[in-house]
Amino acid sequence: MPLMEHLRELRSRLTRALLCILLGVIVAWLLYTPILDILTQPIERARPALEEQGISTILNMGGVGGAFQFQLKTSLIVGLIISSPLWMWQIWGFVLPALHRHEKIWAVVLTGLGAPLFIGGAAAAYWVLPTAVELLIGFVPQGWENIISGSEYLSFILRIMLVFGVAAQIPLIVVLLNRIGAVSARQLARARPWTIVGIFIFSAVATPTVDPLTMLFLAVPMTVLYLISETIAWVTDRRRARRRTDEADDDQASAIEDASDIDQPDPLDS
Repeated sequence: MPLMEHLRELRSRLTRALLCILLGVIVAWLLYTPILDILTQPIERARPALEEQGISTILNMGGVGGAFQFQLKTSLIVGLIISSPLWMWQIWGFVLPALHRHEKIWAVVLTGLGAPLFIGGAAAAYWVLPTAVELLIGFVPQGWENIISGSEYLSFILRIMLVFGVAAQIPLIVVLLNRIGAVSARQLARARPWTIVGIFIFSAVATPTVDPLTMLFLAVPMTVLYLISETIAWVTDRRRARRRTDEADDDQASAIEDASDIDQPDPLDS
């Protein structure tokens, strides 16, 4: 395809992607009330325990246009998320024709595995959020009110869900590195202690909370996923070694047969 055709194709794909995002934003705007209920569930579930401690928690929009800005920001983010399969498909539609057949297979596999892992990590973060909110707001002195701006609360939720979703990609990355031969299962086993220490350090730095419980909720699943990916790497390496052994045996047998054919005298010569 000539350069101008590539540029036209790119423009067409980007236009479709933007229209998909716009459609997602419109849908999120229309469903703003149930989306807001979902977003505020973590703090609502933590509210009874906080009230028992004498802590009053209030979500505040702030300013004359605060409510409009919050709804617009929420609709943009949620619309981008719910329309992601559509606009990501447009991006893949532009990239895939340039890939070889085996590269296309790996691209489909990575996309098919990466999306559920990310969703699973984000769902785990949503499940942990009430505990994190309760622990953090629990530091407010008794009898005080904790006024949280809507923008700050939304950023807090999205950051935790994003961190958990990205962290859930660990087995996919490790298995991919093992498949392309960058690391072996033996190397992963030797690096296991340092990797686990790095996971806990990452969990402590990446989570926006300061409590150890939220850090453990992130670090422990990451460690388990790393151990699972290490096991998959062991299985892959053993299959690869068995395949190489079989190929070596076949080559050796072929060499012996060729040598026997050469050394055998021709009966007509006698």
